[in-house]
Amino acid sequence: MHQHSHGPAIQPCDSSESAHQHSHEHFGPSHHGHSHAHVHPTLKPSVLGWAMVATLGLVVAEVVGGFLGRSVALLNDAVHNLSDVPALGISWVAMRWAERPADSEKTYGYHRAGTLAAFTNALVLVFLSLWLGYEAFERLRAPVNVVESWMIWTSLAALAVNGGITLALVRGRNDLNLRSILIHNFGDALSNIAIIAGAIAIRITGAQWLDPILGLAIGLLVLWSSIGILRESSHILLEGRPREMRVEEVARAMLSIEGVQEVHDVHIWSLGGGHNALSLHARVPDMHMDACERILISIQEKASKSFRIDHTTVQLERAGLPATSGYVMPEPAKK
Repeated sequence: MHQHSHGPAIQPCDSSESAHQHSHEHFGPSHHGHSHAHVHPTLKPSVLGWAMVATLGLVVAEVVGGFLGRSVALLNDAVHNLSDVPALGISWVAMRWAERPADSEKTYGYHRAGTLAAFTNALVLVFLSLWLGYEAFERLRAPVNVVESWMIWTSLAALAVNGGITLALVRGRNDLNLRSILIHNFGDALSNIAIIAGAIAIRITGAQWLDPILGLAIGLLVLWSSIGILRESSHILLEGRPREMRVEEVARAMLSIEGVQEVHDVHIWSLGGGHNALSLHARVPDMHMDACERILISIQEKASKSFRIDHTTVQLERAGLPATSGYVMPEPAKK
């Protein structure tokens, strides 16, 4: 990954000194590690563990209720709730592994394990929602009499579980990761209410087509959220730039540091779990190694404080040398 800036060939600051620095080495008090750049949730991992177990139990109950009640809406809602399990599991893993150190095999750590799980689970959910959508369409063509009581009681139980999980997670609403689960559970609760209302309407009017219509609507909701997860997770796995950052904005911020005359080969990517990395080449005037180190510290601090980048790799090059990269941005500063 980005061998050009991690290799042994390091451009000198002057005739006798070189600099190639990671933000998690050297510099004593100026060092900022991976553990300082993310917000710690106010919840214990055990809360997410219990929520995951409860959700799995709910999925089983809805599958049983769907088959016994002959309700495609309940089966689709079971898949909808199943989509919560990887989200809860990933958050649980993220909280448990947040402080796990990198090792000789996983030199960047284990942040992407959750991203890989999210991608795999979302792929499975896409196929499941398409299959259940087809089943709902077939039900529209040949309606089946549903057992409304199974729909109502199963959905009431589901509403209680989703409501309980939502209340348990409210304390962690300031954490972006937990907030997404909170919103997802709120969506589940709305689905449960829709199924209860649909079952009551079927009992009153006898309109059996309401069940497959509800099933199609919930299936589309699962498909939409799963495709969103696929896009985000694949973006991270393909080393995509974090959405909230702009390469030129980061490069111009580095140019504002005294002594930096040009930056190029700027790469920004996500390690997963809210951890971002940056590598760049910076041209500086001839100077002593001490001055080089001061510039390196300034670049690392700028990346950390302004952009929440907690892994920075910098290659310093002597200004005035011909540019070897075709990717130079912005224009060299006029000093």
